[in-house]
Amino acid sequence: MRGLTESIAAALARDGLILRGSFNFADGEEATFGLSGAKSVLLVGQAGAAPWPHFLRWREIQPLAIADPLDTWARQVIGAVADEFGARAVSPSDRPYLPFQQWAMRAEGLRPSPLGILMHPQYGLWHAYRGALLFEDEISVQSAEAAIHLCDACVGKPCMKSCPVDAYSPKGFAYQSCLAHVRGPNGEPCRNGGCLDRNACPYGTAYRYPAEVQAFHMAAFAGL
Repeated sequence: MRGLTESIAAALARDGLILRGSFNFADGEEATFGLSGAKSVLLVGQAGAAPWPHFLRWREIQPLAIADPLDTWARQVIGAVADEFGARAVSPSDRPYLPFQQWAMRAEGLRPSPLGILMHPQYGLWHAYRGALLFEDEISVQSAEAAIHLCDACVGKPCMKSCPVDAYSPKGFAYQSCLAHVRGPNGEPCRNGGCLDRNACPYGTAYRYPAEVQAFHMAAFAGL
């Protein structure tokens, strides 16, 4: 299976994607997710904005009105890799929703940051999961050890102090307050450069998404 995963990784790399850990389902566990027949999971995602130029080239030849273009692109890319290697592709946007964050914590030993995004010891908050490949055979995996959780060593917690409307707090995420601010007259810094709290995090800055990528995600979030 090692040769298979290396081949899959090479295929994903053509579009800037990477494998993000793997695990085997316990007996019968796959049925609880409606994934009958699946025995193993290989998570697919990104570190930094590596997929962005590949996505833009694809976007140039798509209809202007295409819905959820990044999700659509990821589905096509991961789906093609799944077809190539005899797997089944699933997406975080599939309904009913699959527990991708729990799968990621299980596969990579990560924990959530105060913003809810999983903190990665190398990428910080600048990574994402775009899909998963399901196989009918179990694969050889190493149990994921708990990764260093950088938030534990962060005393100042600037990620909780930079939002002008205090959208993130120990009580959770104030979705409506954030949305109203981003859409409002004072939301231009967030619209153009992304979440100020996320950008305040001192970790993984080498992987920080460029402003245009953050603006794209913010526009999708705010429906702009």
